[in-house]
Amino acid sequence: MKRQIPLLITFIVGALLIVSVFVPPLEGMQENSTLFFDIIAVFAFFLGGGNLIRIHMTKVARKKGDWQYSIVTLFGFLLMLSSGLFKIGNPGDIAAQVDAAGSWFQTIFFYLMSPLNSTMYALLAFFVASASYRAFRAKNREATILLVSAFIILLGQTPFGTMLTSWMPEKFSVLEIPNMAVWVMSSPNLAGQRAILIGIGLGVVGMALRIILGIERTYLGEDKG
Repeated sequence: MKRQIPLLITFIVGALLIVSVFVPPLEGMQENSTLFFDIIAVFAFFLGGGNLIRIHMTKVARKKGDWQYSIVTLFGFLLMLSSGLFKIGNPGDIAAQVDAAGSWFQTIFFYLMSPLNSTMYALLAFFVASASYRAFRAKNREATILLVSAFIILLGQTPFGTMLTSWMPEKFSVLEIPNMAVWVMSSPNLAGQRAILIGIGLGVVGMALRIILGIERTYLGEDKG
């Protein structure tokens, strides 16, 4: 019985939501279910924040490895949370927008978070380039195509790539590296992305049907249906 009730609720809710797509009088159920999801997601944020504080407080208290970074994490988390939640440093009152001009929340985001994000992604670029070099070695025909495409796209995004083929006559402009990069991104890459999205969509539909019909029960702690 402990298993049957959640399965029954899942079946009824899933079936009603599917039916509501095809029955206009039931369309409001989709909006209501979205509201329920948002309410549950709010509790998930509280759980996530509480878990983050608990883990890093424990790490600091026990002086585990790199515990100093936990202090920075806790300080940044609590500072952003208090700035946004209690509107600390906000030039307006409590009813003002959380990201009002001149507020602590906006200032910290623009002058601390954004530079840190830019620094992190700039460092990641070198790791991506190194990983791409190892992954795209021209061992076979497919790897060679990937390697050439990657170089075209990388060069096409830089002024150096534009300079390399800027001397070409107008009638051969399609062979300019920036134009080739655009073609790779808008044709083969887009076709591949859409194929992947179609596959993901079919997978989601299949998994949803398995859950609604009670075949997939791993979310209840069971390995098999």
